[in-house]
Amino acid sequence: MNLLLLEPADFVAERRVLLRDRRLTHLQDVHRAEPGATLRVGLLGGAMGQGRLLRLTTAEAELEVEFDQPPPAKLPLTLLLALPRPKMLKRVLQTVASMGVPRLVLLNSYRVEKSFWQTPFLEPAAIREQLILGLEQARDTVLPEVIIEKRFKPFVEDRLPQLAAGTRGLVGHPGDYPACPRAVEGPVTLAIGPEGGWIPYEVDKLAEAGLQPVQLGERILRVETAVSALLARLF
Repeated sequence: MNLLLLEPADFVAERRVLLRDRRLTHLQDVHRAEPGATLRVGLLGGAMGQGRLLRLTTAEAELEVEFDQPPPAKLPLTLLLALPRPKMLKRVLQTVASMGVPRLVLLNSYRVEKSFWQTPFLEPAAIREQLILGLEQARDTVLPEVIIEKRFKPFVEDRLPQLAAGTRGLVGHPGDYPACPRAVEGPVTLAIGPEGGWIPYEVDKLAEAGLQPVQLGERILRVETAVSALLARLF
């Protein structure tokens, strides 16, 4: 936890917060903080600053906080991601939040197993939990928007053209395609498929919506590796 992320419910006064959950445990067991210590803090959806630990017991931590700096800028990106397997989804959500992706669309694909859509990790509270872990890691306060689309064709035909309008549309897919561009200027809409890749029909439909297929080379990458590699290359 590189940022102690606070929410309005934590405040007991204008500049005072009380913590009694996993953040308290983290202060005790990881930071080994003592009264008087200064910690980096951020208000969820707001600014960042410093917090001074006033009191620490086994039951609660009390801090005096001050916010004086904005969160880091987000990437100019909409990320379309074929729903990964549940255990990988948790890691991907953290990665997306850590790397500053402002909007994530979890999308169906022919190679996405139907059972993946039944995972409790898709519940709003579970998604939020992983995103917050990513924000804490990267010292950010603004949650990405997460959109769930269980029907590939209606989304790609009806919503994607408008979503991608005014952006550079790209589809990450292995094959005889141009290399993924580097250091792109301007907003990007990027689609990344499942580990088995998009099927040809899906690549064609994404291309019809304005997304150009590109590749990272001959190696087949895990989803979270592909996300990190493509974002690092693009931005």
